[in-house]
Order: sequence, then structure tokens, then C-alpha cells
Amino acid sequence: MAIPRQPARPTKRTQLGRALSKLGFCSRNQAEALVVEGRVSVNRKIVRDPLAWVSLEVDVFRVDGREIAVERKVYLMLNKPRGLVTTAQDEQGRGTVYECLANAQLPWIGPVGRLDKASEGLLLFSNDTGWAARLTDPASHLDKTYHVQIDRIADDSLLDAMIQGVRMDGEVLSAKFVTLLRNGERNSWLEVVLDEGRNRHIRRLLTAQGVETLRLVRVAIGSLPLGDLPKGQWRMLNEEEVARLAGSANHP
Repeated sequence: MAIPRQPARPTKRTQLGRALSKLGFCSRNQAEALVVEGRVSVNRKIVRDPLAWVSLEVDVFRVDGREIAVERKVYLMLNKPRGLVTTAQDEQGRGTVYECLANAQLPWIGPVGRLDKASEGLLLFSNDTGWAARLTDPASHLDKTYHVQIDRIADDSLLDAMIQGVRMDGEVLSAKFVTLLRNGERNSWLEVVLDEGRNRHIRRLLTAQGVETLRLVRVAIGSLPLGDLPKGQWRMLNEEEVARLAGSANHP
């Protein structure tokens, strides 16, 4: 009596550009460029379409003839200095956050979220694209805490206005919490918590109130504090920190 064959287990398919990113080899944009240049093969056949469907479980990928191995997962935090842009390469020749990682023996890693050039503080990096997507998904409502120096003495009306929010350029900008940290002679430091991240969110929100941002430092993401990590330095996250961040990303 013949034994019926079990159907083959279906494999998860993804597009080629995304596959190289998921393997931790490079960013998705870099991967798509490599594919178009004819430098990527799938099962020893050159594929020039970054949207071609492939299987991470079955197919063998090579770049410039070298097989791509699955990289170890890396999760790290950097205390970003002011004046660096959050990108691997900048068309204007400005310094980038990758200068802080120049001497590290690391696989390709990408920033998890961003800080603008003038902002400082906690910035995450990883080659775990699924983990990064969970943290950066707008639906996660992951709290991010900032210390912000402004060019005037803060009062209750300003704090209330920041929480109430404004509509600017078709977007509603508001803060989840705002607390006065201290007043100086001519300026104040505020602690601002956001659970969403729009482009230059805090700066634009303050500008709408006629207030200039003098310094902006991200001091925490979820339950992960910047702590006493020196400016321009980085450290690996431990397993507990990685899991706690993923768990604090609240998805419906």
C-alpha cells in the first residue's frame, strides 16, 4: 500500500530587495541598487528585478559571487551628538551617525527611527528588521521622552497648549505629557513625552507657539533610558532590554 506523500510545507516569500535587508546584509535601498546593477544572484542566476519574489528559507543568495550568510542579530544604542544626520550617506557631504560606529566590527545595521541633525541623544540601531518595524510602527504608540531647552520662561499656558496641540501643514501636532524641569534667567528646560513621531514634531509644535528650540535631547525610548552613556559612544542592548522594548510597543 502506497503511503501518501505529505504536501510540501509552504515557504514564506518576499521580494528580493527586502530579502537582502532581512538577512542583515544591507539596507533595502542599498539592496535594490545592488540588484539593478546585476550584482545579486538567486540560486546562481543573476536577477535584476528587486521586486522578484524569493524564499528566504529555500533560495541561496549571492552578492558579487559571495554567498550571503544570515548575520547575527545586533541591537545597540548610541548617544547621538548634535550636528550628525541619521543616514548612511549624505548627498550634501554632512557627517553622519555612522561615523560614531566607524571602528566597530559590526554587520550592517540601520537606525531604528531618526533624530534630526540638530537633535541629540538616544538613537537605536539594529539589523533585525522585524523588531525595528515593530518599534517604529505608528500603531505602537511607543513613548519617547525628550529634554528640551527653549528660549523663554515656560508657564502653564505653554505646557497646556503643547498638550492641546495644533494643526500644522495638515497634521495635528501635540505632546502626550509636558513637565517643567527648571527655569533659568532667560530660558527653561521641559520634559516632553511623545507617543507618535512626526518630522521635527517638537520643534514645529513649539514654533507654532512662537517658541524657539535651543536644544533637544532624547533621553528615553519606552523603558530604555539613555543613562550616562557618553556623547558619541554606543553600547549593545542586553536581551532583557530588547524584549522589553518589543513588548512595550503596543499593537492593536
